[in-house]
Amino acid sequence: MIKEVLVVEGKMDVVAIDKAVEADCIITEGFNLKPQALKNIEQAYKKRGIIIMTDPDSAGERIRKYLSRRFPEAKHAFVPVEEATANDDIGIEQAKPEAIRKALAKVRTLDWEPKKIFSGADLILHGLSGAVDASARRAHLGEKLGLGFANAKTFLTRLNHYGVTREEFDRAIEEIEREDRKQEESHE
Repeated sequence: MIKEVLVVEGKMDVVAIDKAVEADCIITEGFNLKPQALKNIEQAYKKRGIIIMTDPDSAGERIRKYLSRRFPEAKHAFVPVEEATANDDIGIEQAKPEAIRKALAKVRTLDWEPKKIFSGADLILHGLSGAVDASARRAHLGEKLGLGFANAKTFLTRLNHYGVTREEFDRAIEEIEREDRKQEESHE
């Protein structure tokens, strides 16, 4: 049983989560966020803590940002886009139980005072920005670090706001590079 209450967008998200873990959930019903839903989220936030697990799309990101401002010590779980996509639909409801468990194992807390450990130069140096496959590399790194997928600017913000250390970043980059080398060798 997860101690915190998961905040998700819809009823079908709860169905998917129930297949993966034992947890209480609150539904936002998209960006509608009715007063009762906000009241329920606030009570859960104060009593048990919350984990925001919105869909990995632009609407989910808007909801996440709104809730983050309102509940600054909330935790965040990100399911990668490719693991939350099925039948041309993106959402937590599309994620397999293993993807949900992996995301919850890598929960992050937003730090409102960014560490400024990473810069745009780090993204360029490691092919996360400005490279042909930058988007795919960010998605892969986001999965490893539990940050989800984002464009370069948002990804840099997440690196600096969600407590990623230089060592953690470097280790994940090395893993990706090892995986890339193995893939290249298998194609030769």
